[in-house]
Amino acid sequence: MMTTARIVAAIAAASTLALAGCGERPQVINYKQGAYQGKPDTPAYKGAPFNGNKQQWDNAIDTRMQAQNEYVRLRD
Repeated sequence: MMTTARIVAAIAAASTLALAGCGERPQVINYKQGAYQGKPDTPAYKGAPFNGNKQQWDNAIDTRMQAQNEYVRLRD
């Protein structure tokens, strides 16, 4: 009686594990031609430090690039 219960439990566990993979959905994306379906991006200059001031953002980027320029850094 005890071995029969173990066999039934083993078969039940095996069938449960075998059927667990059957519920997987296909992971293929359906694209709509010409439509971007992702999250819309906001420009970097519209964030908190610059508050929509594109000229100030451009100046900050130029200053940052010049600070990373080895030729300019080594001339001083």
